[in-house]
Amino acid sequence: MTGRDWYDDSDYESAVERAERMTRIGWRVIAGLASLLGIAVISAVVFCLVVFVSMLYAVVSMP
Repeated sequence: MTGRDWYDDSDYESAVERAERMTRIGWRVIAGLASLLGIAVISAVVFCLVVFVSMLYAVVSMP
């Protein structure tokens, strides 16, 4: 025997705490990656718009 009473739920409670902590960390990682993906998409759109405007300017300014 371990010497603990039958109603000792400390193992269960510590497992629940670890699971909740890992869930919070997981959601933070997901949110961080989604933010980075959003920034990358916005950057790509801005880059494409800059290229489009510069090409349009080059075509319009041709003699």
